[in-house]
Amino acid sequence: MLRREEYEAFEDQWLAPYAARSSASRGRHIREDEHSYRTAFQKDRDRIIHTTAFRRLEYKTQVFVNYEGDYYRTRLTHTIEASQIGRTIARALRLNEDLTEAISLAHDLGHTPFGHAGEEALNELMEGHGGFDHNRQTLRIVTELEGRYPGFRGLNLTYEVREGIVKHESEYDIADIETQEYEPILKPTLEAQIVNYCDEIAYSTHDLDDGLRSGILTFEQVERAGLTLWEQARNLVDSAPWGELTRHRMIRKLINLLVSDLIEQTTHNLRANNIQTLDDVRRCEHLPVSLSPGLRAQERELKNFLFQNMYRHYRVVRMAVKAQRILRELFWAYIQNPTQLPTNVQARLAKDDLYRVVADYIAGMTDRYATQEYDKLFNPWERP
Repeated sequence: MLRREEYEAFEDQWLAPYAARSSASRGRHIREDEHSYRTAFQKDRDRIIHTTAFRRLEYKTQVFVNYEGDYYRTRLTHTIEASQIGRTIARALRLNEDLTEAISLAHDLGHTPFGHAGEEALNELMEGHGGFDHNRQTLRIVTELEGRYPGFRGLNLTYEVREGIVKHESEYDIADIETQEYEPILKPTLEAQIVNYCDEIAYSTHDLDDGLRSGILTFEQVERAGLTLWEQARNLVDSAPWGELTRHRMIRKLINLLVSDLIEQTTHNLRANNIQTLDDVRRCEHLPVSLSPGLRAQERELKNFLFQNMYRHYRVVRMAVKAQRILRELFWAYIQNPTQLPTNVQARLAKDDLYRVVADYIAGMTDRYATQEYDKLFNPWERP
């Protein structure tokens, strides 16, 4: 039997000196007794997994809207894949796997239906009313919107997990730190920095996989693009003919190239900056977790290819435009007549701003639910 205190002692022995330790957490907004067999970060991870917002990720768009097919990634499968990449990196660097996993599992909770197209539409609609950003929405979910405990709103997560959510940054996520509570001038933990990269590695490689699977991209098209990262992976796969098995092998090789480089470059950065403690991490001039300049340029090349050939493909653009039309019409229907909102949502209007209540309600929808709501409000033959 391994009790929490024994696991915390194991962390002290095994983790690198600059890793975050659960026993040294800055704690929760509301003090709680810790669990007998789970550390603070393990408890946070479990609370995140059991949220309504986490379950809804199963039916929220990554690139392809849910009705396009059951094979393609959703926000949930992307989150799980990013989390497992993060655990691999954290273990190799002797960092806290549980903290890395908790931040990774939470990082997309605030996403709207229909992916980034939905977020762009909702941000435009909320202009003059605080805007909309899925990072800030994730923090709202874990601090206010989830109601699962009698003593507090939200999940009452540890500071380190909340900080990782607030300071999450990637190609499509910009940290917007509104309060001094999260110390904007200081860097986040290495575990949080890992999540920034495992998010990017997961979506770049797996969006490529879904693009090839869907037929939007072809092997010949990727070959002609002359992507350096792709060519490196291809050399590792030998001369196997193109097909489903080769596609799986190529995606695995791409992930391995990026993850291995990240581990090696981060190790170099930690030594070069003489980082010995978590305080050194926070005060380091540059983020220690990074790809090497060469691999970073190759990853950028892959992202540019995806942007031009997949994200701007007419089929994806049509889905995005249709999604934004749905959310805009839903938004104004609720704003102009709030009595169309469900009773439990209307109840919030007694103390909360109408625009924010509507934004919270729409952001929490799945693709399927948003489409059904649209039919109920605008299709005369659909029951309300």
